[in-house]
Amino acid sequence: MAFTSTLSLYSHPQVRLRNQRLQSLALTTAGVAQFAPLPSLNCRKKRSPGARFGSFVVRASSSVEGTRSRAAGSRRVYRQSQANAPLSSAPVKQIANAVGPFAVLVALTFVIWKLVERLLVPAPKQLKSSTVESQPPSQGLKWSFAAGTNLLSQLGAKIERQSKQKLNEFARELRSFPIIDMSGRNFGDEGLFFLAESLAFNQTAEEVSFAANGITAAGLRAFDGVLQSNITLKTLDLSGNLVGDEGAKCLCDILVNNSSIEKLQLNSADLGDEGAKAIAEMLKKNSSLRVLELNNNMIEYSGFSSLAGALLENNSIRTIHLNGNYGGALGANALAKALESNKSLRELHLHGNSIGDEGIRSLVAGLCSHKGKLTLLDIGNNSLTAKGAFHVAEYVRKSRSLLWLNLYMNDIGDEGAEKIAAALKENRSITTLDLGGNNIHAAGVNAVAQVLKDNLVITTLELSYNPIGPDGAKALAEVLKFHGNITTLKLGWCQIGAKGAEFIADALKYNTTISILDLRANGLRDEGAQCLARSLKVVNEALTSLDLGFNEIRDDGAFAIAQALKSNDDVAVTSLNIASNFLTKFGQGALADARDHVLEMTEKEINIFL
Repeated sequence: MAFTSTLSLYSHPQVRLRNQRLQSLALTTAGVAQFAPLPSLNCRKKRSPGARFGSFVVRASSSVEGTRSRAAGSRRVYRQSQANAPLSSAPVKQIANAVGPFAVLVALTFVIWKLVERLLVPAPKQLKSSTVESQPPSQGLKWSFAAGTNLLSQLGAKIERQSKQKLNEFARELRSFPIIDMSGRNFGDEGLFFLAESLAFNQTAEEVSFAANGITAAGLRAFDGVLQSNITLKTLDLSGNLVGDEGAKCLCDILVNNSSIEKLQLNSADLGDEGAKAIAEMLKKNSSLRVLELNNNMIEYSGFSSLAGALLENNSIRTIHLNGNYGGALGANALAKALESNKSLRELHLHGNSIGDEGIRSLVAGLCSHKGKLTLLDIGNNSLTAKGAFHVAEYVRKSRSLLWLNLYMNDIGDEGAEKIAAALKENRSITTLDLGGNNIHAAGVNAVAQVLKDNLVITTLELSYNPIGPDGAKALAEVLKFHGNITTLKLGWCQIGAKGAEFIADALKYNTTISILDLRANGLRDEGAQCLARSLKVVNEALTSLDLGFNEIRDDGAFAIAQALKSNDDVAVTSLNIASNFLTKFGQGALADARDHVLEMTEKEINIFL
């Protein structure tokens, strides 16, 4: 049996069927095919004319010529297929797609790293000394991947120089001016230690504010040895620094021996009862402090009790601010007992302490027995009702020294307003009355207005945030037209509308005392603004400030007011607020033109807020 076999380095699927046919012809015999050993091999290398790759042909001798001719034809076809078949490149492309991007990334990273190193790392200096030259060069910038560790030393040095420069400027201010405001500069404890030295033996600075500077209890030690030697500083403001109870203790230990500071401000300083106790112990020994501000801290009954005990021994304190703490009824009761014996206190600020009706009853009992002359009482936002107003009215009726009474943001209603009004008929000392935000309606306002017929002492009346409506505005306007001595009238957010503005405008034609008028957020619209404009055309030498913000006024109302300002050469208005309305550029332009006209014709400047 003879056969021809062709071997190649590559497989060729396109000739598979032909090869199979050739193999079937070579293997066809009568019976079972038997393969004899190859007697001789003639190997030679042939290359087809256009082939890219060679193939080896192995031939074996045979006696069957037909089979040889058929095999020769098969080899010819196979070699042609070898020559025409391209080399498959799929594996190479897959490897290139996988390795290529990574190689590019590595190359770019290396280039960028070299550029950064060249730009940021200073070149090593060439020194003449041979011993120095033999040493390895400086390593330059050392990089780290930890957060915040890649800061340049040069940058840190620059920041440090700038900080020292600023602190030196602050120190020069302390030495040059009597009143210095350094609030909000955030120089912290270290900055305070640096600046405190400028206060020692300082004979210039009288009022210094270090408020909101990130100062803690540790920083207050900077005053040790400084405030004891300073005899000029009168006011020290440390508000907005969370010094806490420990800071209060440290500061009080220093101020015990201070004889110059008269006003100490520790508002929003994170003080609690322990801090108040330390301040109270200091007040028992310090005789120079006149004003103490402890607003917006966390002082509760225990702290109030400690301060009350200090008032029994201190005869120099004049004003105490305890707004925004947690004294409650018990704290008010503790203060009441101290007020019975204290003779020095003039102002008591207890706004926002949830005193309630029971607490105010105890406090008023102490005030009625107070041997001093209290001039200001702030008990706003303390959940007082008409019952609490009854107790306040008793004190108002008896007091001969009280000048300012603040009942802002309680809920005394019409009944409470009527009780206060009845007491005011017998009082001739109160000049400022604040009843804002007390749910007072027309009836309550009418009761207060009737008092003004005979009372010429009250000059400031605050009724904002009360729903008095047009009827309340009418009752008040009818009295103020020819009576009273009100110079500041605040009626913002009172729902008086355009009709109420008409009543107020009519009163302005005749009133000769009102200088400041606040009518914000009353829904006046153009109609109300036009009513007020007609009054402005009339000679009014008293009204200097008019606030019409948040009133839905449009261009027509602005045109009317602008025309009124132009037509009255004797207008006294110097401040007009018409911001937060619905003015276009035309209304704004008309008001600006009116301002310029008044300035040109009368040389009076009107500040118009648009």
